[in-house]
Amino acid sequence: MLESLRSLFASQGLGARDAAISAWAGQRGYAFKRVREPDGFAVQGHRDGRPWRLEWGSPLRHYIEGRELRIRAELGLPPDLQLLLLTAPLLERLEREAFEAFTQDNQTQIGDAIADELRWLAMFPKIEMTGSKALSARLGGVSSLRAHGSAWVDGALGEALTRATQRLLRDDPPFVLMTLRGRAYLRLQLASPAVEDIAEALGVFETASAAALRIADARRAQRDG
Repeated sequence: MLESLRSLFASQGLGARDAAISAWAGQRGYAFKRVREPDGFAVQGHRDGRPWRLEWGSPLRHYIEGRELRIRAELGLPPDLQLLLLTAPLLERLEREAFEAFTQDNQTQIGDAIADELRWLAMFPKIEMTGSKALSARLGGVSSLRAHGSAWVDGALGEALTRATQRLLRDDPPFVLMTLRGRAYLRLQLASPAVEDIAEALGVFETASAAALRIADARRAQRDG
């Protein structure tokens, strides 16, 4: 079946890379489509009735160079559930930028597209990743409430990220996981997408989304109880 799907997409003018990604998406019930940007593409799907969208193309953040893989999903999370996780080199870089932006009162930088990342790094407590010392050396982040960050990373998400550091994040590329305004986001610097990369990134994203939803559910249960 995979070969027949590849042949079909190839006959429609897709290159080998896009044909492979289209075949992978089609087998899972996802929708693949080319976008207006040259060489870019998008994949859309649903999980537990919630739509998500994956895109690969030019970066929308200054800290990512070349090409960016990004995923977003509307989860209906509480707006004050603010979680941010980054690879260690990117964390250090953005912490420096946040310090410079706020100490120099650089309003242009503070108000640009990465304002949330910068502001959170300056405002929120660091996430304590107690589950794995090895993982805490590779990634770090902040959360609006300290307990939320630990609950998010420890467990299934921590395990998924540990696996990702062995291949997808092996070289510590710019990588961001965050929840913002009820949504979940993933950003990854990725020069050339392969099916294996997309599948692993999506797996990490879905695990992060599920963990955030569990936190939100626990908060609601505590409030209603």
